[in-house]
Amino acid sequence: SDFTAFQSDDIPATGHMYLDQQRQVAYYMRLIENELPKLVAFRKSFVPPSASTPLVVRSVDYAGEDHPATVKRSVVVPVAHLPLRNEAAIHRAKLLAGVRWSIEPPKNSGVQCSSEEGKHGYIKISCEDFPRPSMNLKWISDAIDRLIAEANDESCKSYQDLPLDTRHLEAQVMKAKEGEHARGRNRRPSIKDFPAEWLPRS
Repeated sequence: SDFTAFQSDDIPATGHMYLDQQRQVAYYMRLIENELPKLVAFRKSFVPPSASTPLVVRSVDYAGEDHPATVKRSVVVPVAHLPLRNEAAIHRAKLLAGVRWSIEPPKNSGVQCSSEEGKHGYIKISCEDFPRPSMNLKWISDAIDRLIAEANDESCKSYQDLPLDTRHLEAQVMKAKEGEHARGRNRRPSIKDFPAEWLPRS
């Protein structure tokens, strides 16, 4: 064997592991003491987002560790802050957004529910298809621009009379067990449960 006999002149492996942990703690303590005060020079006062910057971008970081989720970007925007021409354009934007539109902002979006900005709901778009975060964010930005252009296009009137599909919102309520089905109650029937030919013509 290439290993010499233990001569009681060293500490065991667990002792070396403990010392290594202490070195790491000392390293970060030196950073806190010497480097963190320098960050004061980069301090900026908080300015609430204005109507010209209605987007809220959400990202996930694992303290520098590589993870597939770090390239993902999510954008939440109130429909009321989008440059839509009229009520018809707002309705078309909601139809185009589909399941990405919701009455209230997503819980993990960092957006506070406001009666003024949230009167038309919120749209959330996420992307993680590209290898860089900036590429995913650019795709989301382009998608929002396309949605606005399509919603403002007055020639697209073939679907603007369709009602909003809120089945995804109802499914969220069912999953959260907060609706009429909770605690053993069944979902109450609604007009959606009747055949179309039974409904009165208006």
